[in-house]
Amino acid sequence: MLKVSWLTRLIRNLAPIAQHTKMKIALFGKNFDKQRIPFVQKMVETLLYSNVELVIYKPYYDLVRPFIEFPKSIQFFHSNDDIGKDIAMLFSIGGDGTLLDVLPIIRETGIPVLGINMGRLGFLSSVSKQDIQQAIAYILEGRYSLINRTLLQLELPVGLFGDLNFALNELTIFRKELTSLIVINVYIDEAFVNAYWADGLIIATPTGSTAYSLSAGGPILVPTAENFVITPIATHNLSVRPIVIPDKSIIRLKVVGRHAKYTVSMDSRSTVIDQSVDIVIKKADFGVKLVNMEGKDFFGTIREKLLWGLDIRN
Repeated sequence: MLKVSWLTRLIRNLAPIAQHTKMKIALFGKNFDKQRIPFVQKMVETLLYSNVELVIYKPYYDLVRPFIEFPKSIQFFHSNDDIGKDIAMLFSIGGDGTLLDVLPIIRETGIPVLGINMGRLGFLSSVSKQDIQQAIAYILEGRYSLINRTLLQLELPVGLFGDLNFALNELTIFRKELTSLIVINVYIDEAFVNAYWADGLIIATPTGSTAYSLSAGGPILVPTAENFVITPIATHNLSVRPIVIPDKSIIRLKVVGRHAKYTVSMDSRSTVIDQSVDIVIKKADFGVKLVNMEGKDFFGTIREKLLWGLDIRN
């Protein structure tokens, strides 16, 4: 528990804000370890003393309740069905993988998401665990902005991932067998682009441009760019390079070659399908609103996370 003297100072600092603020904030997480206890405890206590009503993802609550004190009046949610439309903001507690797992919960609700990074890298989870208290104060004072992030939507085949047919980062297809490459024919608005001989192919959003696509040699796009990136994985033809296309495009992928099946993934979900099945992708009709704190910007995050400027020659 936190010391009384610290709590007294906290109450005094936040009292003017609490008098005028009544927010309902949801807490979401997937993993927990004892090293996170002081940070999560401080976050919960700061929110409660700020007159914030808390709603917590029940599986996460079961993980943390032996270590974190919650009020008896705490409310729970389990899925998109009971998240509640009155949630002002959702805190994703973990890393970028945790934030991706928030998508099936919020879907089209428009609930803004603040990523709190409990790890090290974290492009999407931009608030570090050391800055939680300041971030809460900024939120209560309205010192933040919302950036809409584009989603990919899987049009065909219908129901491949149930009703979770969208992705924040990327859709990837890659070979199921290790013995040979696969050949992927790509069509943009039914115009033939290229036959990619490769281990696989990534279709990335601007958000996903700093994820798998970046590691495969793709370009970095700013979050507000109205584009997708097509990035081959370990292509056989060295003259083939990633290509940036408008996000209003309809993308069709057709796998040909000697193997009957291939693997498709959307963010953290994956499945194996038959070669006879084409993949059709478009921009989703809705996006995800990510919270951007005052004083933070995309280029600053890139410099920090990718260690730009730390070269000893600079």
